[in-house]
Amino acid sequence: MILSIIAYLSIVLFVGISVYKAYQFANMPFHGRMDLYPVPKEKGYEHGGSYYEEIAWWSKPHEVSHVREIIEMLKEIIFIKKLFENQRPFWWISYALHLGIYLLMAWTILLVIGAMFELNGIIVAANSSSIWGLLLFYVSLVTGYLGLALGALGSGLLFLRRLFDNTLKKYTTPQEYFNLLLIFAALMTGILTWSRDLSFGFAREVTGNLVTFTPFAADGLLTLHVILVGIMLIYIPISKMSHYVGKYFTFHKVLWDNNPNLKGSDIEQQVIKASSFRPTTSWSAPHIKPPAAPEK
Repeated sequence: MILSIIAYLSIVLFVGISVYKAYQFANMPFHGRMDLYPVPKEKGYEHGGSYYEEIAWWSKPHEVSHVREIIEMLKEIIFIKKLFENQRPFWWISYALHLGIYLLMAWTILLVIGAMFELNGIIVAANSSSIWGLLLFYVSLVTGYLGLALGALGSGLLFLRRLFDNTLKKYTTPQEYFNLLLIFAALMTGILTWSRDLSFGFAREVTGNLVTFTPFAADGLLTLHVILVGIMLIYIPISKMSHYVGKYFTFHKVLWDNNPNLKGSDIEQQVIKASSFRPTTSWSAPHIKPPAAPEK
């Protein structure tokens, strides 16, 4: 019962904290726009230049394509495009971790679907008489095996690269080592746990128990795995790994927000509001602190 509570609590906190962080980002003061071109959403300027180069641009319609903007953003979110273009050797191991996480997310969804199938009498197995049960069985195997393997490989290699790369380790904080070790530990206990359940039948059974709010039996290894995954889910949105929330705002609101600041526009109102913003917290930087009083 305790493990079920840990699983429910970690999922609720992961979603809740992620939504709260998105709310915080959405309500931050107006950003400093970077004006880096081309901007994907501008029609006709995909290969360079901008609408603002046009003569009397303010008198012409600013045509945008949010579809193109979303496609470009998905390239970055799904494939980490900028890292691929600028740091190709580093991309391979970083993408192994990210792809592993994506596959494990898909695997979790498939386990829930598989559990629901079996609760409704549809067998999910290699000898299933249902085409859907058979398809779900093999797709679950592929996503589960690949997700665990790639995630563990990527987190382990990223940890070693940060540890032994003479340049990178100068900029790596203890928290970043901890982040990678936590992911690696959660995935390795998952590999050890589910290596005894190669068909993921017990995994679907546990998932079904969680879906129906039924306690499930667990040995020491599964208990450790559930606890580590729970800690990871709660920790990720409060750490630097919460960039999955901020990426949308980084691209949509900073890199690609080039809406014109015209008189009476919404942008003008945002600029006026941002100009009057004063932080309510004090800074600890030495150049901000007032000089210390001379000793008597």
